[in-house]
Amino acid sequence: MRMIGLIGGMSWESSAAYYRLLNEGARARLGPTGSARCLLWSFDFAEIEALQHAGDWAGLTARMVDAARRLEAAGAELLLICTNTMHRMAPEVQGAVGIPLVHIADATAERIVAAGLRTVGLLGTAFTMEQDFYKGRLRDAFGLEVIVPEAADRATVHRIIYDELVAGRVEPASRAAYRAVIARLVASGAEAVILGCTEIMMLVRQDDSPVPIFDTTALHAAAALDRALSVESDNEPRGRVG
Repeated sequence: MRMIGLIGGMSWESSAAYYRLLNEGARARLGPTGSARCLLWSFDFAEIEALQHAGDWAGLTARMVDAARRLEAAGAELLLICTNTMHRMAPEVQGAVGIPLVHIADATAERIVAAGLRTVGLLGTAFTMEQDFYKGRLRDAFGLEVIVPEAADRATVHRIIYDELVAGRVEPASRAAYRAVIARLVASGAEAVILGCTEIMMLVRQDDSPVPIFDTTALHAAAALDRALSVESDNEPRGRVG
């Protein structure tokens, strides 16, 4: 198994889920004593969150590039950015290292396309829902039509992520709020819903949605294991996102 480098701590709640999912997946594939070979660089999310809301994407990019280089120097053979939002700087991170970055949007979109779906609702931080780095990749690389919630619903989804989920709080009222947002996305034509923030899986399950949900955290971890265990990846070109 190749060494998986995890850029995490954004927040540690979802990074802990990545570690569990990678090891559960490795055990399922390799046997009862199998586990994932991985390295974790964990940020203080308080610093990251402050820079996000200040709009300092250049400062965030510098930190992400530094983390990626440190993981590569430590022996990582592929990279995961353990958050959807910070894939905003995925091209810069990939360009700074010589090992492949497994992109969370690709891992998710491939499953959606394989399921024969084309119109998806997207839940995530305001940055992910409103900026084009994520929606544009789903649209341009995979031909998906992406629907995001209306402004008031986007504010609710974002607030719950930052005020509750990153702090480990799972509130029944917030689950009800997400269910209502999902219902409105479905009414707008969504055939499926992407949980496009790695903490949302703490709150939302398939029972909360009348259409299929795609948990980016679980799909990203599974794609990383596919890459880490794939013989073919030895011959893949370096220095590209995907």
